[in-house]
Amino acid sequence: MKLEQNDLSMMFSTTEISDVFFTEYLSQATGDAIKVYLYVLFLSKYGKDVKLNDLSKKLSLPLKTIQDSLKYWEDCGVITKKTTGFIVNNLQEIELHKLYKPRVSVLADTKKTEENQYRAKAIEAINTSFFQGIMSPSWYNDIDLWFKKYGFDEQVMLALFRYCFERSALHRNYIQTVAEAWHKNNIKTFSDLDLYYQKEEKMNVLKKSIAKKLGLNRMLTQYEEAYIEKWVVDFGYGLDVIDLALKKTTSKSNFSFDYIDKILSDWNEHHLKTVADVEKFLNDMKNKQKNIRELEKKSYQHYEQNKLDNLDSLYANVQKS
Repeated sequence: MKLEQNDLSMMFSTTEISDVFFTEYLSQATGDAIKVYLYVLFLSKYGKDVKLNDLSKKLSLPLKTIQDSLKYWEDCGVITKKTTGFIVNNLQEIELHKLYKPRVSVLADTKKTEENQYRAKAIEAINTSFFQGIMSPSWYNDIDLWFKKYGFDEQVMLALFRYCFERSALHRNYIQTVAEAWHKNNIKTFSDLDLYYQKEEKMNVLKKSIAKKLGLNRMLTQYEEAYIEKWVVDFGYGLDVIDLALKKTTSKSNFSFDYIDKILSDWNEHHLKTVADVEKFLNDMKNKQKNIRELEKKSYQHYEQNKLDNLDSLYANVQKS
């Protein structure tokens, strides 16, 4: 038996969406995923039984998109898969559990120290500057944990959120990725961050210079940039030494970064660190090759002379006989 509501009842009904959806989930989800969630939320209110194929037709989305969207929300914990379908979970309850569980240990050792006061001001500044004063409570806990995990000072934490905000990527996964990168570069204070930015700027200038010297009218690929970082960071080479290797590509119609890397790797293995070291090495190699060619030439001349001597001796013997 199928029960239906009349159209008038549905016309005056509403489907409520928790504010948590906007503060925690909206920015990270795709448009199609949001479309699927809203319609599933609407259907769940009436306990409707709907097949995925029907959902695909209703929303004008491919079946694969419907399946991927449901899997995305399932991974986020927003819906729970059952043998007969899905349960749409309460977002406020999810956030309450996330906020409460780790907060128990945090509150246990909280003291009104000067450090905590500075951190509280930093967190409030983040709330005001990047969340228009309506930051979700779960962010407070995350920021507090990041302070402990990475050892950032208040200025670095503010800079972290500003960096992500300016790139329109103010969501946890991206912030966590950037924070990990800064932590690996031993950034703790704003002075550390300033030095890191200076190094990054020098590296970017170097990359642009190399691309220009090679006549590349495009952005470098991730793998090409990794080569350059290897030459600079691992080998300690500046543009002056790298430029010597780049000149080796002028005779090549189809050069590659792998070819340049082999040259610089060879120089590094020979402990050549300066332009003078490289030029002396190349000059020695040139002289060595020249000596080898001269030696081969002398050997060939000696061989030819021996052949002539042997022929002269042979003909002399023939005449005697």
